[in-house]
Amino acid sequence: MSAVDDEPAPVPAGDSPGGSVNGKARQGREVEREHKAGKRLRPPGSKSVGWALVQAARLHRSRIGDRLAALGLFAGQEQVVQALAAAGTMTMGDLAATLRVRPPTASKTISRLAALGIVERRAEAGDGRVVRVRLTESGLAKAEAIERIWDDVESELLDGFDNKERRRLRKLLRKVARSLADAAGVAGHETEAELDAEDDEADLALSEAGDLERPI
Repeated sequence: MSAVDDEPAPVPAGDSPGGSVNGKARQGREVEREHKAGKRLRPPGSKSVGWALVQAARLHRSRIGDRLAALGLFAGQEQVVQALAAAGTMTMGDLAATLRVRPPTASKTISRLAALGIVERRAEAGDGRVVRVRLTESGLAKAEAIERIWDDVESELLDGFDNKERRRLRKLLRKVARSLADAAGVAGHETEAELDAEDDEADLALSEAGDLERPI
């Protein structure tokens, strides 16, 4: 092999081993200067709906999770308990559709809650392939405690929102959930269309009441 073959190929300045490090250092210094100058740093997804949604969901989950820990539960499990408290008894398929998760995911959560004595599973009379789930006495007590926790965090979440804004936000978030569920191929219940209609009727009634109150 010749000396030319042994000689390393020239590396562009931007791709030099220290180039990336130096670039990061310069970027860090620029960020520090902006911070010292009082310029507010904007999050990378400041114009993204998804970014805002994830941030809000993460903070909500954290607030709920902190309180659920006292009940021996994790964030996410409370929704199963709430769904069963409202329905009384559900099949695994109905539960998965209500929570918009895949059946195996719902089954895992139910197994964990059953081990804690919060839910119990029973085969459908006449068809052992169908399993129904319901809360135990302990689960019903947990449901009441969860309801109080949920109401407290809901108050924090919607502080400063009027009733019309709350209904509008609920409707928009349901629409977001439907879009993502459709994209993921996750089945859900169609009763949400009725909830949207109820919110529309409430907004219309509020608007008409406002029109009546305006001076002619």
